[in-house]
Amino acid sequence: MSDGERRWPVVAGIPWLRTGREELRERAVGHLARGDVTGSAVALLADADDWWDRPPPPAGRLRAALAAPTLREAVRLLDMGRVGDYFLHRWSDPTWLAVLALTDRHPPGELPVLEPACGAGHLLRELALRGHREVTGIDVVFAKLWLARRFVAPTARLICADLTAPWPLLPRGPAYVACHDALYFLPDKHRVVHRACLRADRDGGGAVVLGHCHNALVPGQGAGLPLDPAGWRSLLPHALCYDDAELTRAALEGTAPAPRSVRELAGSAALALVDAPAPPPVHHRPGRLLRPVPGRPLRLNPLYRAGRRHWPGERWRAEYAVASPVGAADYLPERVRLSEDVLADARAGRPTPEVLEYARRRVLLDLPERW
Repeated sequence: MSDGERRWPVVAGIPWLRTGREELRERAVGHLARGDVTGSAVALLADADDWWDRPPPPAGRLRAALAAPTLREAVRLLDMGRVGDYFLHRWSDPTWLAVLALTDRHPPGELPVLEPACGAGHLLRELALRGHREVTGIDVVFAKLWLARRFVAPTARLICADLTAPWPLLPRGPAYVACHDALYFLPDKHRVVHRACLRADRDGGGAVVLGHCHNALVPGQGAGLPLDPAGWRSLLPHALCYDDAELTRAALEGTAPAPRSVRELAGSAALALVDAPAPPPVHHRPGRLLRPVPGRPLRLNPLYRAGRRHWPGERWRAEYAVASPVGAADYLPERVRLSEDVLADARAGRPTPEVLEYARRRVLLDLPERW
């Protein structure tokens, strides 16, 4: 790509538009100019965000990752550590259930979806599977977007760019802008949210959704740069606010979460905010986002081996399994034994009562084909 003055690399259909990395941009463009797409991809895969504290893998591992047959193998070769565990088991963690409940309560409808800090594209995939055609993800880390393109959300539009710099995308008309489990890492939250509001065009019917925002008032929620509930609310003064743990419970119980006041959220570990032109109907009932897509095959959660639950690591266990107000240990039983009939129904995408119950508790999952 060219902006009229400089050339920018596009690899795997992903424009790389990061600022402040001129040497990397020139190197990646140089590889492409010589026809070396793999060299450009390797250079971009080695790049990380400013919070990452591990060195990049050797070039040989990055080249091997480009040929990895599965998401799991690619994450291993990219040496993603705790972030890799998060991506591989996102479908099981309580914050993902909160995302589903919040999105179900405030769905995008026919609006185009724009997800800043989309990571490996979990939400983009979920919406695309349910018929949303215009889904776009922006993230600062190319490797995450490459995982989305290769394994998780291959049909999504993906852009590598900094959220703290001017965004390279302006939807035509109103949009549904959703940022989950990421905003607390960014220093200039007001600028990012202001840009999200501009992109959403709320006056025209758009929406801004901020999910899993850590509460600075709660001990143990110090990751990144969290705010207290009043601070988060100041970003979107007219937003409805939700307790993140209540969203998780709503997903598990099939109920509709209720908005909470800033005062009520003082003890919440995390919260979510939604600024949309109109609140959802009072008599809203949980919809299709919380149920498996009809006809889609479901598989046994890979956290289970020989019928017994195994956490992916101590850090994941501490953050998602037991430390959360609603932890994965509350809904993922320690042992499971599914009959062959239930497994056959799950593989065939037949939504029997047993299959739906195991899917509700995340024992059965709709994973990417090459997980």
